[in-house]
Amino acid sequence: MTTMTTMTPAAGTAAPADGTAATATTGPARPVTDAGHRFPTAAEVPGRAGDLLASLGERAVLCDLYDAVGAPVYHDLAGTGTHEVRELLALVRPAPGPVLDLAAGSGRLTLPLLALGREVTALELSPHMLELLDARLAALPPAARERCSPVRADMSRFDLGRRFGAIVLGTTTISLLDPAGRAGLYRAVRDHLEPGGRFLLSTVELTAAEAGPAEVDMEIVTDSGRSYRLFEHWTPDAGSRTVTLFPAALDGDGPVQVCTTTIGVLPAERLEAELADAGFTVRSRHPLPAVGDRHHDVLLETEATR
Repeated sequence: MTTMTTMTPAAGTAAPADGTAATATTGPARPVTDAGHRFPTAAEVPGRAGDLLASLGERAVLCDLYDAVGAPVYHDLAGTGTHEVRELLALVRPAPGPVLDLAAGSGRLTLPLLALGREVTALELSPHMLELLDARLAALPPAARERCSPVRADMSRFDLGRRFGAIVLGTTTISLLDPAGRAGLYRAVRDHLEPGGRFLLSTVELTAAEAGPAEVDMEIVTDSGRSYRLFEHWTPDAGSRTVTLFPAALDGDGPVQVCTTTIGVLPAERLEAELADAGFTVRSRHPLPAVGDRHHDVLLETEATR
């Protein structure tokens, strides 16, 4: 069914974004957004991305990748390529029963899971992402559309009153949560997994990432034909990375939409230790194809064993 359920966000999480873009300014750090990560001020954007942002002056309109302005940009980028999708689907196939897609976004994993013929619950906190997901579901055949249940909730604390054969959390989204949020996530996942069910999640392989440069500057052309200039600034000892997106062409003198976000870096070794402490056993470990110079990720297949 496609009727969306709304759950109360967990205590301590931020209120939903108001959907307006923020003009690039200096000043105190912005609070965590409803996506659970930090939206930096213009002055906090590091490296060459910060220099380019400053050069735009008042033309720059700074937005978060999960607000009303940035969510379509994130959706456009996420729809390009199939990083980890094939590997994740291969692990879901042997696990019978419904699937819970955590931090589902606009449906990057939800739609392929529906294509497997599964019943899918798509849990997402950002209302802007859920609007994009609803639009994509509306374009599906009725039989597929009716197998999806979107739910607005916080992945660090949710109670759906049912269990799933597999729970998935892709695109290294685990790094959006702080230690307390991750502890809440592990508890909620244990409570929602069928006996023998699988929790599948990806994170960063830090040993490979350490060999890369501090900042990567690349141009990306999406399946929609739009072009972006993407900067990723990441020094592993800082514990976080900042991703900033500009239009590839900065011609003219009108406003320029710039999307940015700062998220944590959770190395696979630390994640595996946390999972073990939370009662999960890693059943298999799957290195994922690299995306650019810094994206060396690993997909973990885990089972709640205590």
